[in-house]
Formats: sequence, C-alpha cells, structure tokens
Amino acid sequence: MSYEKVMQANTFIVGTKQTVKALKTGTVQEVVIAEDADVMVTQKVIQVANESNTPVSKVDSMKKLGKACGIEVGASAVAIIQ
Repeated sequence: MSYEKVMQANTFIVGTKQTVKALKTGTVQEVVIAEDADVMVTQKVIQVANESNTPVSKVDSMKKLGKACGIEVGASAVAIIQ
C-alpha cells in the first residue's frame, strides 16, 4: 500500500538524513520506513517523526521501496512532501 503512495507522490525525499531535515522544516506529509532497514539507521527518523506528529508507515523491503522511488538501490526511509 505505501509503495503505491510513494509512486503516486509528486514530491518525495529519499534517505534518512534528508528525511530528518525535511521533518524539521515541517513539510513532510508522511514518512515511509523499510522494516528490513537497520534500526540504528531508522531510529532517528522515527523519533523526529513522532515528535512532529507526522504519520509513519512501514513497508517490508528496502529494495522495493527504492524501486518505488525510481532508484536502483534500497531506501531505508522516504518522506512524502506536501
């Protein structure tokens, strides 16, 4: 389900560092996290998303999430921008 949201989104940001930056600016509509990503990598994103009351969705695969973003590598976190 969230893969479709990412594919249909007009604007999104890929990667944990960029997602955290975007969360701090308040422009993120929703965050999508890959469950097979390292918890140490995604922990900060989830923390900042919770602090800013941004919904967090989880998907099962980094590889599929990366493919939904149109990139050749896996993605651990994606921010869908308003």
